[in-house]
Amino acid sequence: MASVTFKGVFPILVTPFDDHGNLDLESFDRMVRFMADIGVNGVTIIGVLGESNRMLDAEREQLIKTAVDAADGRIPVIAGTSYSGTRATLELSRMAESLGAAGVMVTPSRESVPNEDRIFEFFQQVAEGISIPIVVQDHPASTQVHMSVSLILRLVREIPLVACIKEEAVPTPPRITALLNGIGDRAVTILTGLGALYGAFDLARGAHGFMTGFAFPEVLLALVRSAKNKDFDAVHDIYHRYLPLIVYEQQPGVALRKEIFRLRGLIASSYVRHPGANIDPTTADHLKSLLHKMLPGMDITRPIEV
Repeated sequence: MASVTFKGVFPILVTPFDDHGNLDLESFDRMVRFMADIGVNGVTIIGVLGESNRMLDAEREQLIKTAVDAADGRIPVIAGTSYSGTRATLELSRMAESLGAAGVMVTPSRESVPNEDRIFEFFQQVAEGISIPIVVQDHPASTQVHMSVSLILRLVREIPLVACIKEEAVPTPPRITALLNGIGDRAVTILTGLGALYGAFDLARGAHGFMTGFAFPEVLLALVRSAKNKDFDAVHDIYHRYLPLIVYEQQPGVALRKEIFRLRGLIASSYVRHPGANIDPTTADHLKSLLHKMLPGMDITRPIEV
C-alpha cells in the first residue's frame, strides 16, 4: 500500500454483530469490499461509530485482520486505537501496524485535571513506538477533551507521524481556517466528521474531505469532487438535497446508522451492543419513510447516483 494522502472520503464503518452481540465478520468483509468498489479513498474502523469502547482486544485484532484482507490493497485501512492509557494506546497501535493497518486514529482521553503537556506526551509516546501515520481526532463530544488550536499545531510541528487532523470540535469552520493558517508547509490534511453535518461549510473553508460515518458515502464523494473543482454551488446543492437525511442520521447513538447499513444489505443485523440502545419499531418505520422520500425509486443496496 502506497503512503496515505488523507484526502477524499474515509468512511468510518460500523461494527456489525449478530442478534446475540457476537462479531459478524462476514458482514464486515462485505462492507469493506463495497466501500472499495464505490471508490472511497480509505476506510476507518473501530471508531466511536464502530463501538470501540465495547470491543475486546481480541475482537479488535479480528476486525483489523478482516478489513485489511477485504481491502486487498485497493484502499488503506485506518484503525482506531484510542484507549484511556498511553501504554495501551501504544500497544493497540503497534498491533494495528503489525496487522497491516495503513494508519491509526487516536484521540486523548479525559483526565480529572486537564493538562495539554500530558496530551502532547500521549501522542509523542505513541508516535515513538510505531512507523505508520497518525490521525489526530479532535472530538470533544465523545472524549470531553478540548484541545486548543495551539496544541494541535504543536502536534503537527513536533511529531512527524501526525499526518491528518480529524476536526470535529464545533464550530468547525473557523477552527479549520485557523489550523490551515498555522500548519504551514507540512503536508498535513484536515478531514471533517460529525456525520457531514457541517460538511459544505467545512469544505468551503478548505477541509480536504471527510472521515465520518454517514451511511451514503457516495454523497460525500460527490461533495468532495465538486469542492475539488471549486464548484461550491454544486457542493451546496448536493448538501441541501441530502441535509434532512444527514440531520436525521446524526442523532445520538449508532442504531440509526446501523439500520441504514442493514437496509443497504451491507450488514445482516443492526444490533447495538449493550448498554447502547437498539432501534425501536416506530423509529425504524420513520427511517424507511424518510429514505423513500429522499431516494424515491432507488435500490439502496446498490451504489446510489448523486
